[in-house]
Amino acid sequence: MENERQYNISPAVQQAKLRYGIVGNAPALVEAVERALRVAPIDLSVLVTGESGTGKEFFPQIIHGAGSRKHSKYIAVNCGAIPEGTIDSELFGHEKGAFTGAVDSRKGYFEEASGGTIFLDEVAELPLTTQARLLRVLETGEFLKVGSSTVQKTNIRVVAATNVDLLRAVAEGRFREDLYYRLSTIQIHVPPLRERGSDIRLLSRRFASGFAERYGMPQISFGDEAESMMRHYRWPGNVRQLKNVVEQMGLFEAGREIDAETLKKYLPAVGEVYMPATSRGEHSYEREREMLLGMIFNLQKRIDALQEQLENQPQHGAEPTAHILHDAGLRPEAAEAPHYPTSLVVAPRREEVVGYSEVVPSAPETLQDKEREAIRRALERNEGRRKAAAAELNISERTLYRKIKEYGLE
Repeated sequence: MENERQYNISPAVQQAKLRYGIVGNAPALVEAVERALRVAPIDLSVLVTGESGTGKEFFPQIIHGAGSRKHSKYIAVNCGAIPEGTIDSELFGHEKGAFTGAVDSRKGYFEEASGGTIFLDEVAELPLTTQARLLRVLETGEFLKVGSSTVQKTNIRVVAATNVDLLRAVAEGRFREDLYYRLSTIQIHVPPLRERGSDIRLLSRRFASGFAERYGMPQISFGDEAESMMRHYRWPGNVRQLKNVVEQMGLFEAGREIDAETLKKYLPAVGEVYMPATSRGEHSYEREREMLLGMIFNLQKRIDALQEQLENQPQHGAEPTAHILHDAGLRPEAAEAPHYPTSLVVAPRREEVVGYSEVVPSAPETLQDKEREAIRRALERNEGRRKAAAAELNISERTLYRKIKEYGLE
């Protein structure tokens, strides 16, 4: 209550928090709820941003429940969980015979939810062709079923969410710029758990009491050192990860007071991601990933430049090739066409480089090895639960499934 008085939380925000089970009084969280309530009566598209596991799914519910469409349908769609080949059919419907297996015509979500609200979670996972269809719906309210030439109308409000930097995705050609501006008329940012201070204590106690009540077990409590450790831990999986950890302790440490040593056993890689909040030189996986991606994209540009020169100039032995390599800023022995994971960079097609195998040998797979090991460890830490592992790795479930198959981790 002290925090609530300090932050002057309005009755409307308090009611929304109570109705949708939102726990916490951090100013950034309160501001996000206030923005959702303010935009709810105005029929604008909304983009909810924030890391995976922060609770972005609550905000489209607030917007729908507090708006004029609250008595109409609300449909939530996880764009990352639908295969690329069927997502157009799921969203816009299809006609009978439109593709193999289409034995009947089918309504899509945009037709089913007409008059209401559709929530597109992980919107950055949409293929570019589907993005073009979505843009048309946002601009004109029109869409075509798969296999149909008849234009249909829908009256729908779109709320989208993503844990991806969409401006960066636009710059990389993975997301349409015009769609980005259409979706992000209003933006709501949900803060990561590590920035919510004492909310971590409130959430952990709520999860502990809820677990004990649900399963009829003695409730765990937390010592001061354990609460301090939880507050300074990075929580890469955010609220979802905190709930997972507390429920594990609720089962295996039932009725005990959790101290720091006990907590350490349930925090993955605690030595790497446990960081005091006051530390200025703290290790950041987010910054490390940004640096790594920058290096990879820079290398890809140099390889593309090299390939273009090789294609445009006749080959007369090794000497011209060496000259081209020098102009591209690469040593002949270092010119490589690395096979990086597809989630990081689009590698040159095999047929484009097969003629230059002498100049561009296969690269060591050290980056792949690291990615494979990171996925393996995440699956182990989450006892094979792929959804939780994907949240911890900050990737979509669809990407994780593809990686598991690619690396033979089934």
